[in-house]
Amino acid sequence: METWVVTGGAGFIGATVVRKVLSTTPHRVVVLDALTYAGHRESLEDVAKDPRYTFVHGDIADRETVERVYREHAPSAVLHLAAETHVDRSIDGPRAFVRTNVHGTLELLEGARAHVARLGKPEAERFRFLAVSTDEVFGSLGPTGKFSETSPYDPRSPYSASKAASDHLVSAYHETYKLPTILSNCSNNYGPFQFPEKLIPLALLNACEGKSIPLYGDGSNVRDWIHVEDHAEGILAALARGRPGERYGFGGDAERTNRQVLEALCDALETLRPAAGVPAMASRGSKRYRDLVTLVADRPGHDRRYAMDASKAQRELGWAPQHDFEAGIRSTVAWYLEHAAWCAAVQKSGSARDRRGVLPTSEPTTNKGIR
Repeated sequence: METWVVTGGAGFIGATVVRKVLSTTPHRVVVLDALTYAGHRESLEDVAKDPRYTFVHGDIADRETVERVYREHAPSAVLHLAAETHVDRSIDGPRAFVRTNVHGTLELLEGARAHVARLGKPEAERFRFLAVSTDEVFGSLGPTGKFSETSPYDPRSPYSASKAASDHLVSAYHETYKLPTILSNCSNNYGPFQFPEKLIPLALLNACEGKSIPLYGDGSNVRDWIHVEDHAEGILAALARGRPGERYGFGGDAERTNRQVLEALCDALETLRPAAGVPAMASRGSKRYRDLVTLVADRPGHDRRYAMDASKAQRELGWAPQHDFEAGIRSTVAWYLEHAAWCAAVQKSGSARDRRGVLPTSEPTTNKGIR
């Protein structure tokens, strides 16, 4: 039985990976998470009693904590998912992103280097350090084409710049120290347990309360969407079959404008909880959820389009996304409607859905519901 450390395991993607490891492998899992605003033990309640599960409350940027985890648990793999991830928050406060995404990655890599040096040859050869990144490090695409593993880096926000720096450190540790690292870059994730600062859960919860659904700019920015379960499968495939020093891109082959995403979400919600039966909708005179969509000032430096070419992962790892976007949205909406207690628990501060990253020069808002 091996031990795998999952950093950020109480977050959205991390918790999905933890459940996937425990349900599909015999391995032990040690979650290392600082439990910031977006990390919640409530997301791991279903695995908390598994004897193979251990939780460590700690900061990846704290050297002593990281070194202790390596010494006490002697992992054969580290799945590094801990990160500050919200672009809007990075605009307001970039220092936290550099601390966690850059310095935290450095401490994990240094800890891994020392850990591997203590291992015997068979264990050292088996060890893997897999770092999960984003397609945002590559910048913005034009109307055609996709990012690939060889795309040049061109980050446009403090968030993507900090993730780019993290990626470069991971690659450098492989080249310089021969640490067996693997990198992955994914497109936008959606699915259960996502903190409601992100587009889909924020829009869904606002709609359920009859509140405006913000749509940045003109709503035509394009993202490729991947269901979090598909992404978790890709991460485990990269760990099992990926080659050290390589990177793998995971995309859902589901490009949509932000406007199209909200249309799909509103329509799914209309089916599962018709607006006509929601008192909050009637009180504001809205007959359908699409009427709640409101154009707001765009995010500064908002990348126009992302799309990830996953052909390498399909070819080398035998991985492919299994979730259709429309069906995935419907199941995601259903999950949030059925898990009101989780939604309330993770929003205790009351500010989860506040707009962030607005500079003083932003344009005034304009209300134009989706027609």
